[in-house]
Amino acid sequence: MKVLLLGEYSRLHNSLKEGLEQLGVEARIAATGDGFKQYPADFDLRPRLSLHPAMRPVRQGIFRITGYDPARVETAWRLRRQCTRWVAYDVVQLINSFPFESHLGYEQKIIRRILERNDKAFLLACGDDPVVNRYYLENPGVPYSVLTPMQENPSLKDRFRYSLKYLEPAFTDWHEELMGKVRGIIPTDLDYAIPYRNHPKALSMIPNPVNTDKIRYAFPHLKGPVRILHGINSGNYWKKGNGFFEKALEKIMRRYGSDKVQVVQVRDLAYKDYIRRLEDAHIVLDQVYSWDQGYNALESMAMGKVVFTGAEKVFYEHYGLDEPVCINALPDVDDLVEKLSELIENPALLQRISENARRFIEREHHYVRMAERYVEVWEGF
Repeated sequence: MKVLLLGEYSRLHNSLKEGLEQLGVEARIAATGDGFKQYPADFDLRPRLSLHPAMRPVRQGIFRITGYDPARVETAWRLRRQCTRWVAYDVVQLINSFPFESHLGYEQKIIRRILERNDKAFLLACGDDPVVNRYYLENPGVPYSVLTPMQENPSLKDRFRYSLKYLEPAFTDWHEELMGKVRGIIPTDLDYAIPYRNHPKALSMIPNPVNTDKIRYAFPHLKGPVRILHGINSGNYWKKGNGFFEKALEKIMRRYGSDKVQVVQVRDLAYKDYIRRLEDAHIVLDQVYSWDQGYNALESMAMGKVVFTGAEKVFYEHYGLDEPVCINALPDVDDLVEKLSELIENPALLQRISENARRFIEREHHYVRMAERYVEVWEGF
């Protein structure tokens, strides 16, 4: 079997590729690296010339005059050069309906051509798309979602341009067309499986694959201060609820001081640099507006970190858990402070959740077993 994986935003496709290779499946990734994260790809589409520091004034000037981002134009040019090689694959899987973020009209033409030249196609539900975003905006009974900050404060609308573009007619029309071309849509966690649960093309959720052979258990000794890592992606600041974490950390430092707590906040680190920072942490602050864990949280849990992320009742019920594997982070500063305080004052609880987290990832997210599930789905169509 030959598999072509289009797009990469979180290392999901890289981990899936590693699992597929363990099964003897040939897999290749075509992607842009997702900006500063710099994820690897076999067909590397990342813009280089237009992102060179010396080109920044030129890029900004062209964008102001024409409305076109030279980085997107360069991505489209690289996509055109590479895509002629993407033929005779048994499976093509798109991480998103707009996996390369060049220019929608051009990308549509390329994707149509790719799907015509290969056999089966599948689409993941693992981020912004018209179905997911419409579900969270149009269901007032949903307690919260990544779009809640904008709903509560319309002045933030400009900060959500990336998400809102998926509700524009051009994007919704393309998503509908693409759903007609793929064999099925595979959600990767409950935040996406729930919006898709009644969709005619939706398939069973396959949890994010995590390469636990590469990620070693790295929970530090509990001597000295408890170390808390708060990683910020500037583009997702509001969607992740980073402001709640920042306020909670201010209160924690006033309550405990540097003798008991050490806080490290980092911003927009490349993936490999962020992983290095993770190793020394006991606690990781991920996001407050989710019901399940995204990819960064899962990799942190694989390392044995105690992660503040999505862990709502529906998550515990889905996996049949009766022991905590992470901390359900709510958009409530006082609640975050109390949960952090409980962990700081109870090292044995920190250790227990750390061990639970690693076992959970090995059991429910192991990259080879998840790859087996993908192959089973692909071969079933």
